[in-house]
Amino acid sequence: MRAVILITGISASGKSTVAQALAERLPRSAHVRGDVFRKMVVGGRVEMSSEPSDEARRQLRLRYTIAAEVADRYFEAGFTPVLQDVVLGPELETVTKLIRSRPLHVVVLAPSGESVERRERERPKTGYGDWTVAQLDHVLRTQTPRIGHWIDSSELSVDETVGEILAVLDSGEARS
Repeated sequence: MRAVILITGISASGKSTVAQALAERLPRSAHVRGDVFRKMVVGGRVEMSSEPSDEARRQLRLRYTIAAEVADRYFEAGFTPVLQDVVLGPELETVTKLIRSRPLHVVVLAPSGESVERRERERPKTGYGDWTVAQLDHVLRTQTPRIGHWIDSSELSVDETVGEILAVLDSGEARS
């Protein structure tokens, strides 16, 4: 199977861990971490917030555009890129259009808010600035288009989540 796989969800939903584990299970793959492109901006970086400035939105779009281009380049080179990033609200549809390669499979990790809060407490980094888990979870569940395959991974291990993704990819259900 060769495709582009976009994994999204709120911070601490398991995107990085699941994307890495999924990429490791595929024979020829690349893990494209969208957040790397945010971190590349050193001078003048403006972080997203619950009240984002025009510059924060511009930098977010730049990050998504670069990540999509990188995923396309890996696909063109014969790899299955697993692109993971926080892509919520109407931006999800926008990003699916930025990625030119097909097939494109969208996987949305949607564990419960309680599960995410527990994971956030247990990990060394923080994914939440002035956002709360409840705020981002609300955006995910009420403003994000229902495209691709949504997985409630609250009670799933990483291996179980990857197994479900592979089963869905085999069925074509997550195709966008």
